[in-house]
Amino acid sequence: MNRDTLSKHAFMWPAFLIVLLVTLFPLIYALTVSFQSIRIVPPIPPQFVGLQNYADILASDRFWESIGTTATIVFISVAIQYVVGFSLALTLHHNVPGASLYRVTFLLPMFLAPVCVALIARMLFHPVLGPVNELFTMFGLENVPFLTNSTLAVAVLITVEVWQWTPFVVLLMLAGLQGLPSEVFEAARVDNIPTWRRFWDITFPMLLPLSVAVIFIRLIEGFKVIDTIFVLTGGGPGTATETLTLFAYNEGFKKFNIGMTSALSFLFLIVVILFGTFYLAAAQRLTQRYQ
Repeated sequence: MNRDTLSKHAFMWPAFLIVLLVTLFPLIYALTVSFQSIRIVPPIPPQFVGLQNYADILASDRFWESIGTTATIVFISVAIQYVVGFSLALTLHHNVPGASLYRVTFLLPMFLAPVCVALIARMLFHPVLGPVNELFTMFGLENVPFLTNSTLAVAVLITVEVWQWTPFVVLLMLAGLQGLPSEVFEAARVDNIPTWRRFWDITFPMLLPLSVAVIFIRLIEGFKVIDTIFVLTGGGPGTATETLTLFAYNEGFKKFNIGMTSALSFLFLIVVILFGTFYLAAAQRLTQRYQ
């Protein structure tokens, strides 16, 4: 082993061990706590309960309701983000008038903090004083309870997610479009292949691996959403918009049930891992079909 190799190991291994320690210690500690009954307020000494925390969570209707709410918000919002984002990317790729201005404008929502976006949306959809309801009043319509109706509250959350994170899809899909070989499309134009056939037979298959990655990133990020929901609806009305992350927050920081929260976090991790495994397997088969 020469001197350069020793120098590389001298710099690499300490950093690797520190990252490993910082990552593994909280994970192992949280796993240990998930098998115990620990409550901060009122203080209860740690008591080993085995799988009881997991059994209580799986038997809770609130847990399954939060899974359904999370899936509804994430899948619908990501589907809309992909369709709208891909469409905008295609439009900007064809150099429409003012494309440079549109590119900057479309990316602005992504740079706003989710808490700020939620506060703005909370004012916009206020049941009495919000500009949206003011507009309805001008046309002689009644105020719409956007944030106090279960279905409408979920729809508002989906709208906010789509507005803020569609630029992420636009950015990546536009980069993918600009990286495609122009010779293929020039040959298709020479052969007088219609525009929609060029998209379905050339553009979409060539961008399918990127589409799979973009959708996967947005799905995983969507599962972790909490700040927007916490500020905008607080999980209400009732628990209609309570997601898994918000459910864990309420158990840990409102009920101070640390053992239950740790178990819930690991169940959430298992759900994400299982979903990611099935998604990537299905995406791999789909990608191979188009190759």
